[in-house]
Amino acid sequence: MLRLLILKRLYQFNSKVVTPPYSIEPTKQTCSVCSHNFSLTPRNDTHCVQNKVSVRFQSTSVHTAIQNSAKIKKKKARRLKKKYAELVEVTDTSSNQTKASVSKLKPKHLSLLIKQPDINLGQLYNLKNMKVQPVVSLKNSASHQKQESMPVVVSESISDEKTYSLTELNCGSYGEISEMENLDVSNCKDELLYSFDRSMDDVELKSKPMDDLDAAVLEHNYLLGDLAYHSQEMEELDDPVDETVLAEVQYDEPAVETMVVPVPEEAQSKTMKKFKGSAANKTHSKHSIRDQMAKMKQSDLEKAAKEECLFRNLYAYLEACVSCGLLNRALFSLLFYHSRSKHSKYTSPANETKLFNILLHGFARKGNLNKVREIHQILQKDKIPLSAQSYAAFFECVGRLPADNASSYQVLSEFVKEMTHKGLTFKDIIQKSVFVSDQREVVVDVIRRIEPNFEPYNISPDICYSCNLLHELNNQNENGKGKAYKSPAEGLLTASELRQLVKEQLQIELNSYVQVKTIEKRSEPVDTILYYRKKLQEAQENWRKTISDAYHRDLRALRVQHHYRAFRHINLYPYLKVLDPEDYIEIILQEIRKLAEGSETFSPTTGQLYRELGSQVRARYEVKFKSNSGISKKVQHLYEEYCDWYLAPDSSSKQSMNTRQKWQHLEHENSKGPSLNMEEKSWPAAVLSGVGKFMYSIIMQDIKIDVNIAKSNSKTEHLVPAFYALFRNQGRLLKEEVKPHPVLARLFRCAAQEYLVFEVATVPMLCPPLPWSSITSGGYLTVKADLIRLPQQAAQQWHILKKTPVQQLYPSLDSLNQLGSVPWMVNESVLDVVIEVFNSGGSQRLDIPEPPSSCPVPSPLTPEMTKVERYQAYRQRMALRRRKAEMYSLWCDALYRLSLANHFRKRIFWLPHNMDFRGRVYPCPPHLNHLGSDMARSLLCFAKGEPLGPKGLNWLKIHLVNLTGLKKRDTVDERLRFAEEMLPEIMDSAEKPLTGCMWWAESEEPWQTLACCKEIARAMKSGDPENYVSHFPVHQDGSCNGLQHYAALGRDSAGAESVNLIPAVSPQDVYSCVAALVEKERMKDAERGLKIAQVLEGFVHRKVIKQTVMTTVYGVTRFGARHQIARQLKDIEGFPKDFVWQGSTYLVGKTFESLQEMFTSTKEIQDWFTECARLISHVCGQNVEWVTPLGLPVVQPYSRPNKKLEVHSSAKRIKEHYALDMFERPNVMKQRNAFPPNFIHSLDSSHMMLTSLFCEREGITFISVHDCFWTHPCTVDIMNKVCRDQFVALHSQPILEDLSKFLVKKYSYAESEFTNDGSVNDMTKRKLNKILWKLPSKGDFNLNSVLKSVYFFS
Repeated sequence: MLRLLILKRLYQFNSKVVTPPYSIEPTKQTCSVCSHNFSLTPRNDTHCVQNKVSVRFQSTSVHTAIQNSAKIKKKKARRLKKKYAELVEVTDTSSNQTKASVSKLKPKHLSLLIKQPDINLGQLYNLKNMKVQPVVSLKNSASHQKQESMPVVVSESISDEKTYSLTELNCGSYGEISEMENLDVSNCKDELLYSFDRSMDDVELKSKPMDDLDAAVLEHNYLLGDLAYHSQEMEELDDPVDETVLAEVQYDEPAVETMVVPVPEEAQSKTMKKFKGSAANKTHSKHSIRDQMAKMKQSDLEKAAKEECLFRNLYAYLEACVSCGLLNRALFSLLFYHSRSKHSKYTSPANETKLFNILLHGFARKGNLNKVREIHQILQKDKIPLSAQSYAAFFECVGRLPADNASSYQVLSEFVKEMTHKGLTFKDIIQKSVFVSDQREVVVDVIRRIEPNFEPYNISPDICYSCNLLHELNNQNENGKGKAYKSPAEGLLTASELRQLVKEQLQIELNSYVQVKTIEKRSEPVDTILYYRKKLQEAQENWRKTISDAYHRDLRALRVQHHYRAFRHINLYPYLKVLDPEDYIEIILQEIRKLAEGSETFSPTTGQLYRELGSQVRARYEVKFKSNSGISKKVQHLYEEYCDWYLAPDSSSKQSMNTRQKWQHLEHENSKGPSLNMEEKSWPAAVLSGVGKFMYSIIMQDIKIDVNIAKSNSKTEHLVPAFYALFRNQGRLLKEEVKPHPVLARLFRCAAQEYLVFEVATVPMLCPPLPWSSITSGGYLTVKADLIRLPQQAAQQWHILKKTPVQQLYPSLDSLNQLGSVPWMVNESVLDVVIEVFNSGGSQRLDIPEPPSSCPVPSPLTPEMTKVERYQAYRQRMALRRRKAEMYSLWCDALYRLSLANHFRKRIFWLPHNMDFRGRVYPCPPHLNHLGSDMARSLLCFAKGEPLGPKGLNWLKIHLVNLTGLKKRDTVDERLRFAEEMLPEIMDSAEKPLTGCMWWAESEEPWQTLACCKEIARAMKSGDPENYVSHFPVHQDGSCNGLQHYAALGRDSAGAESVNLIPAVSPQDVYSCVAALVEKERMKDAERGLKIAQVLEGFVHRKVIKQTVMTTVYGVTRFGARHQIARQLKDIEGFPKDFVWQGSTYLVGKTFESLQEMFTSTKEIQDWFTECARLISHVCGQNVEWVTPLGLPVVQPYSRPNKKLEVHSSAKRIKEHYALDMFERPNVMKQRNAFPPNFIHSLDSSHMMLTSLFCEREGITFISVHDCFWTHPCTVDIMNKVCRDQFVALHSQPILEDLSKFLVKKYSYAESEFTNDGSVNDMTKRKLNKILWKLPSKGDFNLNSVLKSVYFFS
């Protein structure tokens, strides 16, 4: 409404003349219904004649003139059925249901409904009798009368002439009218044109009614953004309406004269140009300049994106069709898109060859020579290049036919002749093709028909490193001087035991799910629980049948829609046929349980749910494909040989120095059968969402729950939908979520099921992971594990990895293999204590989550409360609701971790690893791993033990003191003395963890401290500590590792000293140094009388600023740092909570100033990183890329997609184009802010990988948590030496120089690209070139000092 008012105002001030009164001559009009011409005679009302003004009415009813002049067919009035909504109120003890009638309410009535939110359904009908329409009000002048319209409410009847003013509806205030501001003026254009045309008889305006309406709309939008204008309108609307105006509107009497000043045409046009230039043209010019500077134009990006997206969609679609036998459908679809390529290119020739190869192999498997020849003719006619894979398909087709077939031999000869003409040989066919099932044997047999003595030969893979930092390992391998591979599981298992575990793991992966018994303390099942379990089982059986019927019903409907020859678009049907129906049913049943047991306050959006469900289908499809194509069988055969070598490596053979090399040798020696390095079966996001939506439609529409199921004495069944959708605000967006019916949630809760269900990719493995030998092969045996964790739209880095020589990736792959090859076991003594605390209600002191039931109940609302008290009570309720949701999330996380730990009690397991886009390494199982919290780390220890040796016990004691955090500034000897002094407390903690003095609970890391206490106690009680076999890992942590890398890069002596790169008698604590500088500045400000500085006296501790100092090098902003410090201040007892935000803001500024004072070169390097990233993303329009010192390509996946991914894909037709970061403009802000921390993260991951590879060659156990390295107590000294050697070796490389050369080569502009005209574009390009070459200055720090620094890692 406000926008309509403003639009009216704009029209008044932009019109050149004032509309005269209606003429008494009849006006010709045309009916919008039947196009009948008739004359409209003005009404002869008394008040209209007196004032010489005709009141215009609008109605949707047919005019009487039309009824008299034309016959109108009358439609039979349909009897409307009354609709009802079912309302159910569910409590823990009862459930009540009722019905309420539903009446349609149009959007235009919502504004009236908003003003009266408390009305009931019966009163809702009354609101529909009122509508908003413009009516004419009267204005008098000395010369003539002027007409002006303003919004009023009139009745529906055209004969009712009574009008109501705006104030009679209580809509006079801006606050109430603003509720209708969501009306879009542009959508009202036609309606306004019609209204103004009906109310104006002026010839000039009728010939050009509101030609400048678009300009007025633009001006309106511009004025809405102007704060001064908006404030003025608010003041006008808030003013009370004058009584004379009310009288004028109600009684049509003359009122005070109002003058309207016309706006000159020139001024009007200038105003419009100003608005257009400042709004649209400014933005267009900005993007145009960027597009001119960018390396690739926006139009080219969009074209390339369409080609790539369509190729990915077609590739997945054709594979799915061939997999489920829909060959003709696949052929017709491909030919349809191929025919379109004559008008617009849809993919590159090489990609088009890959698409046709899919169909060639599909028809060749059937022995359909006619179809193969037909496709061959199409390829020749359209000059599509044939690859070695194409001829492999031709040979396979011939091989499937009888050998004595004369025609097949003739065709084979033609294929061979054509192949020879293209320069391909039989060896090329075998070496450059990928085979599944028995295709290789069939092709070789056909080749031998032409060349009987042909023997397939595979090139031996190059297994050595190409990285300069690893030449030493290559030399050891070639000379045979290196140490033989030492198995990390030697002596733990026999070969037969491990083979049995392999079979068990394969079966688990085929089942896709793992059932784990919960550790939640529950009493013996009573009759009520048994009753609910029985009802739940019956409901699940009914759901299984319902899902089966609904799946086949919807699939038939989908098939009917596509079962005609003219339909060739990509659709969902093949993706819903790639699995057996039972697989889809099982996935849906598991999804029902997950939804029913989800959080009450949080749930993922439907888009996320759709994608996750579709991903489960894709994962099962890949497992099924591997099983049907013989890949799983071959992997199992090779893997058994690999496990035999893994347990007992052959020391006489020096060929295999690590797990990856051994796997490559096995592959090369067993080349027969299917190829193992297959491309992943990736599905586009639109397909995943479409499949998930198809299955969710069954969940939402067909799954029912009996609301009387909880009533044991109820004999009636009343089924209602088991799930419903709700909408929740997330920022500016409205997201749809799925919630279970309260009765369903109560059924699952009361059934108290004994087992938790996990996907197989979220639990550890029972056997060593498959070694990573390529970007697609590694991790789990059959279930797909991603080498790099990337979002769906981040395709650029994956695209670069495919082009990168695999030899360049060996260091990263081998590091993942080394970390994954270490066997683990559960620390049972600590697990028992944690479970006891967990089942006793948790503990905030020990960081064990409390159950949500312990959350306090909010205070009740009483009628005596004031508005302020009710508001405070409401805030308290919301805070308690958030707290309860957080408690439930933490409690579930602890339940999953402890249940899995208990499941693997007394068992050996392995953790496959992968990495993020920067190269940082993570274990794949998210719940049970060593990368979690203090409690999570305390549960695990090495499965293989090593004797402590002469120094092992001392390292255990030092590690214990490090965990307490009490002696961070003390020397190693002082820490040992402290441990000796605390031996009684250590022994007491080990023997009576919960009933003794609980000294361990005062530690910074209490659970790891308890685990270490128990290990020291066992070693000392053994009587011979040196020979005690310890499984406990000892940690060596970097001293603010990010700053260590910055100091080494800049050769900053002062910074190196503060982070322990230089040898010192006692460790330097950078956090304490910064805290001291901050405290010094605080004291100065306090003396000057600054209030907040005085309040902070005694509260500037090391812990307060530690996280901020640690994350500064990783790009933390002032906003994020303020939250970090505020969180620490809130936890300090005695600090006034009213000064938390003021204190955190003050400390952030002082902390950043102190860091800049201490690390000057760090700031310079960080600024260079930031400026390079800003110019690359802003000027070149590309994402920032670099290559780590170990050869891993890195791309920052931060882009601004110009079109959103269409999540709700139609089953009838899948969206062909979607967002990919490699074809989008980068997000400049994220690129510049993230480059410094991401580059440093890639350096610390390179250092970790180097340490990992050299520790493996030394034959010691090594595990890392980023910059925290773990090993056995007896091998800490060896690991420390390797760690320091590799840090020096890494930073001895010209890292910044190599980075600058790479950026210059990729992003700089050549001299021919400069215009030399002094333009902004030209100067910006030159600035980019200059910045990329301009390296930060370096200091005089000697890197070799690190080799002697005791506290570098300690």
